[in-house]
Amino acid sequence: MAHIPVNHPMRPLYRTLAGLIGLYILVFGIISLTQTWGDPLFDRGDVTVLGLRTNLAFSIVSTLYGAVLFVGALIGNNVEHLINLAGGLIFILGGLAMLIVLRTDANILNFSMTNVIVSFVFGLLVLTAGLYDKVGTSEDVEAEERYRRNAVPTPTSSGE
Repeated sequence: MAHIPVNHPMRPLYRTLAGLIGLYILVFGIISLTQTWGDPLFDRGDVTVLGLRTNLAFSIVSTLYGAVLFVGALIGNNVEHLINLAGGLIFILGGLAMLIVLRTDANILNFSMTNVIVSFVFGLLVLTAGLYDKVGTSEDVEAEERYRRNAVPTPTSSGE
């Protein structure tokens, strides 16, 4: 983790971006919950909300996941940093898993190719936000700068 910048100047932009993604997922989850309420949990129907296919299970997951991302953006600090790192990886791995099972009966979250692409894009954006939103003290910033400048050891003469 020594290569992750501390107090990056563009941190507010990344925090806002992650918060907006979390808000979108939360709104998507709530709307899709209202659209799929009463359907079977893992239904494979044609319910589409905000351009993404969904079912009741995906609605519940999206609502919880969006709430965690959005609340993390509101809290800020290193809580947001850890949530964004983990959240970005979950998005990417979830998209990859759903891509693998896209046209099989194992597609329990009713993903379409659009869902997979959105999952990858959101995952990359949230992961990028997680890489640049770490907060630290001025001592942490100085230590990171010293590490970055001295990361490549220089050969010293041994007096031979």
